[in-house]
Amino acid sequence: MKIAVLVSGGGTNLQAIIDGINNGTITNTEICLVYSNNPGAYALERAKKAGIPSVCKSPKDYETRAEFNEALLQTLVEADPDLVVLAGCLVVIPESVVKRFQGRIINIHPSLIPSFCGTGYYGLKVHEKALERGVRVSGATVHFVDEGTDTGPIILQKPVMIRDDDTAKSLQQRIMEQAEWKILPMAIDLIANGRVKIVDGHVVIDDYDDKVLSEL
Repeated sequence: MKIAVLVSGGGTNLQAIIDGINNGTITNTEICLVYSNNPGAYALERAKKAGIPSVCKSPKDYETRAEFNEALLQTLVEADPDLVVLAGCLVVIPESVVKRFQGRIINIHPSLIPSFCGTGYYGLKVHEKALERGVRVSGATVHFVDEGTDTGPIILQKPVMIRDDDTAKSLQQRIMEQAEWKILPMAIDLIANGRVKIVDGHVVIDDYDDKVLSEL
């Protein structure tokens, strides 16, 4: 399975995917493209070090958002991935891309959807709101992308307990380490091996048993 990974920042989830492919926890998968909207994203350096083709196209480089959306679509069409992975991508994915890759785009979100998700919930803002609300459990979610914001069918979730002394940054780091870097590679591997399907708007995972749960 060929995947295109879309990133905007440091690329820690990209690195988790690269490491997963290299150590065999992600099977039957290769990264055909890393795309970033941010020329300063360290994720592009990670791609270079791993010998993965990369491209950077920013909305700022185009006169209109429509022109940028078309350029993004054409970039993905040319790469021809089987799956598009949003791994810390802060660009709003245009409807044209969602339609072209229907059922073939996944996203990692740093909360247990439907909590602390939707428009405006990204980066540290997610964790700030979780701490502000005083919840005791947060986590991460991998889901398919549809036309809404964080509304697509959920594939995997993993909880992370919140500590009394947590800050938004410490919670962000722990959720990445304990949840994001585990469930995103796992979701990709499940999809690559044909174990994920959408039935009546919900994800069904073949052999979703105690072994899978224990790995979470």
